[in-house]
Amino acid sequence: MIHPETELRFVNPEIGHGVFATGFIPKGTIVWVQDALDRTLPPEEVGRYPADLRERMLKYCFRDRHGHFVLCWDHNRYVNHSFDSNCILTPYQLEIAVRDIQPGEELTDNYGYLNIIEPFDACDEGHARKTVFPDDLTRHHPEWDNKLEGAYGRLAEVEQPLRGLLGNEAWETLLLIANGEAAARSIRECFYDPA
Repeated sequence: MIHPETELRFVNPEIGHGVFATGFIPKGTIVWVQDALDRTLPPEEVGRYPADLRERMLKYCFRDRHGHFVLCWDHNRYVNHSFDSNCILTPYQLEIAVRDIQPGEELTDNYGYLNIIEPFDACDEGHARKTVFPDDLTRHHPEWDNKLEGAYGRLAEVEQPLRGLLGNEAWETLLLIANGEAAARSIRECFYDPA
């Protein structure tokens, strides 16, 4: 489930829709939690769908570390790519805002940590990188871990509207990380290696 202070908006004909903040979302806020309504589909199931349906699945799903396709039931599936994303996926089946997100600002992910299948050129103006690769997690995880480290430290300080979707054990683990009593797992763990 995506943060409640977000909405779907049309961006432009090239990009389509995007997800925008309707209120202030501070750094350290959990902005998405994988919940029971999100569908997790093994590759063999996706492979049985007709071609046009598979194409839609590939557009709106990301792959988890097991290579399963995750289809979010809400508008989280419309979060667009940015090489300087303001949200980052974690190995805890949630995403965190890694900087303050202002009302009206678009929420973004770096598709490099979503286990894409094929490389693609991103329309991310002003950034030196132009192509997203399937193995970006193997190269860029130190940068993303660093951004997450700063956000984890704020978890207990900011309001967490999605807290109820986390089990007590998961929340306690996150609090230990926030308080510096436990090391965070690396986003590198999210990488799916088909080899």
